[in-house]
Amino acid sequence: MTGKRALLLVNPNSRRGKESLPQVREHLSEAGIAFIELAAGSTEQPSDAVIRLAAEIDRVIVGGGDGSLNAAAQGLLDTGLPLGVLPLGTANDFARTIGLPLDVASAVDVIARGKTASVDLGEANGHPFFNVASIGFSADLAMSLTEEAKRRWGKLGYGLVAARLLASSRLFKATLEHDGKIDQLRTLQVAVGNGRFYGGGMTVQADATATDGMLDFYSLEVDHWWKLLRLLPSLRKGTHGDWDEVRAFSTKDLTIWTSKPRSVNLDGELKTKTPVTFAIREKAITVFIR
Repeated sequence: MTGKRALLLVNPNSRRGKESLPQVREHLSEAGIAFIELAAGSTEQPSDAVIRLAAEIDRVIVGGGDGSLNAAAQGLLDTGLPLGVLPLGTANDFARTIGLPLDVASAVDVIARGKTASVDLGEANGHPFFNVASIGFSADLAMSLTEEAKRRWGKLGYGLVAARLLASSRLFKATLEHDGKIDQLRTLQVAVGNGRFYGGGMTVQADATATDGMLDFYSLEVDHWWKLLRLLPSLRKGTHGDWDEVRAFSTKDLTIWTSKPRSVNLDGELKTKTPVTFAIREKAITVFIR
């Protein structure tokens, strides 16, 4: 790398962000990584900060969960700067997808060693995402799961809120176009994955990676929510496509329409609405890896 500094962006609202910041600074200094931070209380968006400071920095280090990474994605795309990941969030699914250690000291060591790889990003109506986009149940979960609940309960928070939502969930109708075909769906949730893991323990597809140049789609077409209990082990392993109630395939792009606009969850953040067109951006950004 050059003699420039890193831009350190730690999300204080992530589960371990605020409490880990002194430790992060210490480990970066010990590793010989010079860094700058935004002013305390700054409301500047991460991507905007990356673009503004691009000439002064040689890498971007993001501390937080997948939503924190998502907030910096456009800036990384626009500048081509490499990304260092400090997994300080609730689920840290992208970090697990690319095999990063989950403790701060080891994550800093990965960045200091300087080995990088290019990874894909998904795109939904022009908005980039690292892991998975979803419509239906997971989007409703994202709306209901507060930052306070994430910090207090961690992965358990997902389960507590999910159990309550499932009891009132209903199927919705959607139209799907992909690979020259149009399908009509009645589904509890559709998901479009770029990476392997999402939702604090679920797997998009058993052999999915963030470097395979493909989007992995699935639709949960169960007629009763309690059938998900049977599906849960397969959802965790990524083998749910073997079930009759699950439609699954891989593709480069697809479009989904719903009868009324529905929110689209990207890496835990609600960024756009249906109708939504998905695409894959191959080898879109550079990430520090083991």
